[in-house]
Amino acid sequence: MHVKKGDKVKVITGKDKGKVGVVLAAFPKKERVIVEGVNIVKKHVKPNQSNPQGGIVSQEAPIHVSNVMLIDPKTGEPTRVGYRFENGKKVRYAKKSGAVID
Repeated sequence: MHVKKGDKVKVITGKDKGKVGVVLAAFPKKERVIVEGVNIVKKHVKPNQSNPQGGIVSQEAPIHVSNVMLIDPKTGEPTRVGYRFENGKKVRYAKKSGAVID
């Protein structure tokens, strides 16, 4: 996957197009990510020990990883991600500026 937990990404398609947020969780097997403040859904929660009231809770739902683009750390614009080897280690780099991400 081209994004990891903690990366700043921009949503490029869907109902939240244009929003920018941080990746909270990544699920490589399902090819999905949870982005902060994106794809908010309402979930009905039963009363339990931590939430005695219960009710309806808003939370982020996963979106497909192809719907997000990494924000270039140098320019602040969305960019594609490339891979190359530096000093024997595989690193990600921004295609627009060539800056190493990791």
